[in-house]
Amino acid sequence: MDERTYCLTPEQWRHAKACLTLAKRWGLIGDDSPEALERRRAAKNAQAERAEQDGKPVYGTRRFSAPAYLQYELTRFKLDFAEPCEKIRALGICPDFTDAQTRAWYDANPDLFTRYAGDSFPYEEVKQIIEKRMREEVYDSLVQDLLRGPADRP
Repeated sequence: MDERTYCLTPEQWRHAKACLTLAKRWGLIGDDSPEALERRRAAKNAQAERAEQDGKPVYGTRRFSAPAYLQYELTRFKLDFAEPCEKIRALGICPDFTDAQTRAWYDANPDLFTRYAGDSFPYEEVKQIIEKRMREEVYDSLVQDLLRGPADRP
């Protein structure tokens, strides 16, 4: 398995592997190898196939290609951090933000909270979205730290 299997450039594959490594460190998956990724994909596809054969509803994708399944997992890992799942909360690695921090982020990004007519969403209505976006930035930073490696860190 390599980046061609997942329709990625070498740099994108390197990023994906870093995300898989973080997920393993956090206990979201037991194995971050490409072979394990393929086993999880096969299991997910088999689960949907069994449900369909049993006449049960299958929601979402019925059969994942290799690239689609990788993107599914990468999205899930980021969401598990941005909207902390129990494992992430238990590890204590997901930051909580103060009202002052989220307010500052809101003030620094007014274009993200503007309606079509030009008026803005009130801060109180978008505070949870801001916290999620801020956690996504922390997640991206953790991935970048992993990609840099110990020798490249300040």
